[in-house]
Amino acid sequence: MAGAGVMDGGSVSSARSGEWRVELSPAARRALDARAAPLYVEMELFFSCLIRKRLLWDRPPPADSVPLPSSDGHPRLVAWFHPVMARHCALPNDAALEDLPLMDFPLSRRQAFRPHWLRLDYRGGAFCGEFGW
Repeated sequence: MAGAGVMDGGSVSSARSGEWRVELSPAARRALDARAAPLYVEMELFFSCLIRKRLLWDRPPPADSVPLPSSDGHPRLVAWFHPVMARHCALPNDAALEDLPLMDFPLSRRQAFRPHWLRLDYRGGAFCGEFGW
């Protein structure tokens, strides 16, 4: 599973849907075009002692998730926002952070936390990217 990376400029194609924007590098668009199955992208926002955000790749969305519109972005891209929390404080450098049992974080104003953009690239045989507001 590839980790999140930061894109370094270059030419990207952009698609907007309301406040939601998807930007695909040419390499990401070619990689998506070559896929037979959708690319699932989970935008996780983790609340603990600190806040962490990361992209998780090719994990099918939970049944109750609401995919963000991507019809302008790419037909094989399925992205959704997933706020989570842990039962106890864990700092990002904890080795056990990856194995923490997480639970959904209930947000009373989910729209206020939902990311406004997702940027994807494809480097070294893996997708990478970032999201933000």
